Amino acid sequence: MSTQTATAQTATATTQTPTEQTGARTAEAAALIGDARERIDALDDRIIGLIQERMAVSAVIQEARISSGGRRVNLAREMEVLGHYRDALGKPGTALAMTMLELCRGRV
Repeated sequence: MSTQTATAQTATATTQTPTEQTGARTAEAAALIGDARERIDALDDRIIGLIQERMAVSAVIQEARISSGGRRVNLAREMEVLGHYRDALGKPGTALAMTMLELCRGRV
C-alpha cells in the first residue's frame, strides 16, 4: 500500500463517526464494538508474540535434533500438535495448527 493510500484511509477513518467506523446503528453499540476491537487488537498482539516465542523454542529443538543426527522435523510430534488443536478448536483448529507448524519449521 502506498503512503498516499494509507494517509487517505487514515484521514477517512478519522472523519467518520464511530457509528460509521463500526457499522453499528447506535452510539452505544459503536462504543461497545470499539472497545471490543481494542481488546481483539491487544489479544492479536499477544498471540503474535506467543507464536514468535514458539518459533524460537522450535528452532532450539530443531537445532538440537539436527546436531544429534536427527531429522529437522518430527512428524509424529506434529501429528500430536495437529490433534491437540483439532480437539480444542474443531476442524479449523487443524488448519490453524498447520499454519503455525509451517511458521515454526526450517528456521535452523
